[in-house]
Amino acid sequence: MSLESLPDDAARTMDVTAYRRALGAFATGVCVVTADSVGGPLGITINSFTSVSLTPRLILWCLDERSERWPAFAAADRFSIHVLDAQSEALARRFAKGSGLMERGEYQRVGEAAPRLGAAAARFDCKTHERVQMGDHMIIVGEVEAFEASDAATLTYFRGRYGIAGGAGA
Repeated sequence: MSLESLPDDAARTMDVTAYRRALGAFATGVCVVTADSVGGPLGITINSFTSVSLTPRLILWCLDERSERWPAFAAADRFSIHVLDAQSEALARRFAKGSGLMERGEYQRVGEAAPRLGAAAARFDCKTHERVQMGDHMIIVGEVEAFEASDAATLTYFRGRYGIAGGAGA
């Protein structure tokens, strides 16, 4: 497929698989978002994380409305985003599928923050600032209340595969 504009009728009938493949040309980091729910602490793997503003400290992530975890994360008042370290592929895969329920000993509690995972190159504890429905996803904007980061290499995702980026001395 060329990079030329598609006619309106072709754009409407574009193959979703081809579209996802094209989006996969953009390498992303891999994160797990955690929050509390009625059923217990939950996690979900995402790659739709970005900074919105430095002052105030705002970040955003996107939640697919088809996710079985949609109700809990769409309603959460607090969440934590964990930028996964290079050793956390199994964790990313685990929270990408299934119920997302977290196991005891897998997370820590600190104050009012959402459950915290240990395997993170960076973590952002957030209070939900705004929710905006866009297409088949909800954009969730969070106000960062606390954060921490290390020099660890991070897990990446590119063309359907996990990889590694950076780290101390890279």
